[in-house]
Amino acid sequence: MLDLDYCELTDVGVVRDHNEDFIGHYVPSGPEESRTHGWLFIVADGVGGHERGEVASETAVGSVIEGFRSAPRGEALTASLPRIIQKANVKVYEAGRSASPGGVSMATTIVACAFRYDRAVIAHVGDSRCYLIRHGIAQQITRDHTVVADQMRLGILTADEAAQSEKRHLLSRSLGADLFVNVEIDDHQVQVGDSLLLCSDGLYGSVKPADISNIVAFNPNSAVAAAKLVELAKERDGGDNISIQLIRVRDVERMGMYRGRPYKLR
Repeated sequence: MLDLDYCELTDVGVVRDHNEDFIGHYVPSGPEESRTHGWLFIVADGVGGHERGEVASETAVGSVIEGFRSAPRGEALTASLPRIIQKANVKVYEAGRSASPGGVSMATTIVACAFRYDRAVIAHVGDSRCYLIRHGIAQQITRDHTVVADQMRLGILTADEAAQSEKRHLLSRSLGADLFVNVEIDDHQVQVGDSLLLCSDGLYGSVKPADISNIVAFNPNSAVAAAKLVELAKERDGGDNISIQLIRVRDVERMGMYRGRPYKLR
């Protein structure tokens, strides 16, 4: 059966006086629910420069968890997560519109990772990231939805130019900015010994993939590893809120698919 060890941590950093990040998770009640629904982890980062970013991130996480909990039994995660996040987008958008007086602009990034059997499905909007750590190497498996990242993919900017750009933190899409949002989704097979790290830009802005893989490898206790990652981010910068979820895969249930139905592989 799928068995995960996880730790989550959020920190205000050393400059800001409040935390606009919000994190959440859903753990199945037992083996049956692990197979029909799975595990869920979420990091959301309220967009800086917008009013009530902390409300946007908390609203988004709460909505996604509720949608995940009430999703039809056995529905494919690649189908349910985009629908659930789109519903969360509407909730954030409407919360901003209904805020008094006269409504406010509310938005947030979101990265969600759901596990079932031997699969991890990642859905995201914005620039909060997910890394897969396998065999001592941390690899980013989400794409940043920022203006400069889009320009790099089009060949308009080089990596060096993007790193120096004043617009490098400007999002090209976010949750709650409009009534509809394009949710990017990826499906990955996970193996025993893999780790996945979800984080806001307060972490990866100063902590590089090599730092992530080294700290996770040399600290088998997930709580210790998470604390060291946050402390390193604060030492090097700390100008933003820092949120992480570290999930280690201890066992999986290998499954195949036949005509849309899962079957166990021996």
